[in-house]
Parts: sequence; C-alpha cells; structure tokens
Amino acid sequence: MGKLVNYGVIGCGMMGQEHLRNIALLPDTKVGAIYEPDADMATLAKGFAPDAVMVDSLDALLDIANLDCLLIVSPNFCHVDQLEQIAAKRTLPILVEKPLFTDPADVARLEKFRKNYAAPVWVAMEYRFMPPITALRDGVDGATGGIKMLTIREHRFPFLPKVNDWNRFNRYSGGTFVEKCCHFFDLMRLLVKSEPVRVMASAGQDVNHLDETYDGEVPDILDNGYVIVDFENGARAMLELCMFAEGARYQEEISAVGSAGKIEALVPGPGRFWPAHLGDAPIPQVIVSPRDPKGPELREIPVDPELLDAGDHNGSTFYQHRGFVALVRGERDAPDVSLEDGWKAVAMGMAAQESVRTGQAIDLRKGGYLPEM
Repeated sequence: MGKLVNYGVIGCGMMGQEHLRNIALLPDTKVGAIYEPDADMATLAKGFAPDAVMVDSLDALLDIANLDCLLIVSPNFCHVDQLEQIAAKRTLPILVEKPLFTDPADVARLEKFRKNYAAPVWVAMEYRFMPPITALRDGVDGATGGIKMLTIREHRFPFLPKVNDWNRFNRYSGGTFVEKCCHFFDLMRLLVKSEPVRVMASAGQDVNHLDETYDGEVPDILDNGYVIVDFENGARAMLELCMFAEGARYQEEISAVGSAGKIEALVPGPGRFWPAHLGDAPIPQVIVSPRDPKGPELREIPVDPELLDAGDHNGSTFYQHRGFVALVRGERDAPDVSLEDGWKAVAMGMAAQESVRTGQAIDLRKGGYLPEM
C-alpha cells in the first residue's frame, strides 16, 4: 500500500467531476475537501466524493491541514488568481487544468509565481496520456526516422454549456486556440522535440453560437481554423480544427511523417456521444506506414471500459492522476507536464489568436510570448 494522498479540489464543474471519478479509481487516494461555489455543481460533486468536506472559499480549503496536494479545475480565467492565493498561504503540489493562463497581462504574475513557488506544479494536458497517443509517441521515431511534418486534425462537437457560460467569450476562455487547442500545441512540442518559432493561423466563427446571446452579447469564440507552426529544427506542424463536425467517426486524427515513413493515431470522441443505433463506439487505432517495404500495419488500442466510463478523454485523466500521485508521494522527481510546458502551449495559442486577428505570421521569439528559461 502507498501513502494515502489527500486532495483538495478547487472547482467541480463537468471536467472537475471527471477528475473526481478518476481519483476514486486510484488506490490509497481520496478527496478530502472541495471548494465549488455553484450549488448545483457542488451537489453533483458531493455524489462523487461523499466523504469530502465542502467549503465555501479557497481560503477555507487552504486552512485544512491534512491536504497533500491541490487540484485546480476552475474556469480558465481563475487559474492565475488561485495560484497566487495558494502561494500566499500554502506550498503543496498542484495539478492545474489547462490553460495555465488566458491573458498576456498575466505573464509577469506567472513569472513571479514560478520563481517563488517551491512545490511542483503539473499542468493538466490529458491528451498526452490517451493510450493511442501514447502508442504513437512510443513509435514515432522508429516509424518516421524523425518528424518532418506533423498534422493534428480535430473534428468535434461545439463547446458544451458551462456554469455562467464563461466558455462563450474570449475574455474568459483565452479564445478557442488557447482554451481548446493548447492541448495540441503541447503535443506538437512533445512529438517534434523542438521549440516553436513562428505561428500562422486562419480561422473564423462561421456556424456555432451565432444565435446565442448572453446579457445582449453574442459569443465571439472561433469554431474552425488552421494553424501552421514552424519549429527550430526545421519541422513544421499543422492543426486543423472544426467544431461542427461531431458526425465524424474519429474526433482526433494525428499524422507524423518523416524520411522513413508515417505513423497515425485515430482517437474517437466521448463514448456517451456515439449514437447507440450504430453499435459499439470506435476503438482507437495506430497505423504505421513505412516507405519501404510498403504496407500499412494497423493496431487497435483498446481502452479499459472502466476508464472510458469515468470520463470523456479515453482514460487519460486516470493515467495523468496516477503519475501525479506518484509525484506527490515522492516516487518521481518531476511532473510530466511542467509549468513551462503549460506556459508554452498557451503562448502558441495566443500567437495563433493574434495571427487570426492581424492576418500576419507571429514570431514567437518576439513580443514576450514564451517564458524566459
């Protein structure tokens, strides 16, 4: 048996509840306290963590002495404020949901936090831990001989409703390329093994949320677009996003190509959205296509049904928490996804948003997008 790890959880909306379900699957791990200001979400959260103490403020949660770590799953625009509030009172390992921040003005605050916070911070990038993407990552160098071109396509459903509809507006979410796509920019850096230098994007809001109003205001979030990223090592990557394509068989299609061949990962969307009349939901696949000898090899990458039932991310939330708990217990030295990784993914998303706004390519080496290392 391992040392009991006691979480304090900040925010329990839809994604927070997925975290609670997955924490419950881990041995010697529990949720000790929850801060969720929305009454309906708090009631649902209590159902997933019945032994947790429910508190009415972050300050009250930080007063609970026996917490071993913290999980931040609040709306995007709250993350930096809450990191600062935690740093002023406690020093515990933190797992903070993406995106790490949403406003370029937060950079100086984040830099101060990074310099002064002594405990590890793990940024939640669930896509890294999806079994088909893990399999692609394990095989990518052998299959490609080194990535020259990387394409990530996400064809999915529109943004879901959130508490107070915060995800309908750029000022709260950071914009679609920050809110949704920081996952993919993180994967680009991880797979290409190089740093981005230039971002070019074209995007729009053409279908979704145009008939919605909130206090007389129409949502301004992008629902489709392309982003091209150039890397220091000469590789290039492209993101293709469409958020009105939920009829697709696979939600994510990732393709990496190099001088030796090609490897692909095909990832289905949440099983709860798959139409029952079509039978079982698709099984994730990895396909390796060498140049010589020609002949694609297809492997199915099934995911544990219990993990599929616990969330919408192909089991990745469980694997992420398993790694984080090992970090909290001192069984590993560093987070898989560092504060710097989370920061760089947001910087790439912000550059994409700016490229859409200006119609210009954005040089990431200028303008303070990336953290000083």
